[in-house]
Amino acid sequence: MAFTNEEIDEIVKTIKFNQNPAELAPAVIQNAETNEVLMVGFMNPAALRNTLETGNVTFWSRSRQELWVKGLTSGNFLKFVTLRTNCNQDSVLVLANPIGPTCHTGFPTCYYREAEGSSWKTIGEPLFDPDVVYKKK
Repeated sequence: MAFTNEEIDEIVKTIKFNQNPAELAPAVIQNAETNEVLMVGFMNPAALRNTLETGNVTFWSRSRQELWVKGLTSGNFLKFVTLRTNCNQDSVLVLANPIGPTCHTGFPTCYYREAEGSSWKTIGEPLFDPDVVYKKK
């Protein structure tokens, strides 16, 4: 889905980013084909704009304090399909097509643990070794 610059300006203006200096809104990322929740991140106006302009889902990294294009390091991009917002327009739902696993741990989704009694059970298998992909030592 392509947007004009004017459409992007209007979309970005409608989202109620936190009024703190970071101007962040939660962004839920959902697989456009399966509806599985892949991850949750935060977007500021620049991240939302970059997502809409490039088609690569982009976040604001709170830990690094910089824009972060998902997949730039790993090759596991999230390709933008469509954008929705909630009733208060203070969070967004991004439907995307994942190119490879979404989670930095190698799992297809960041939600790979399920409550079982008082502990967490891992569901599924990682599809890559993060030490290899991110060249950890």
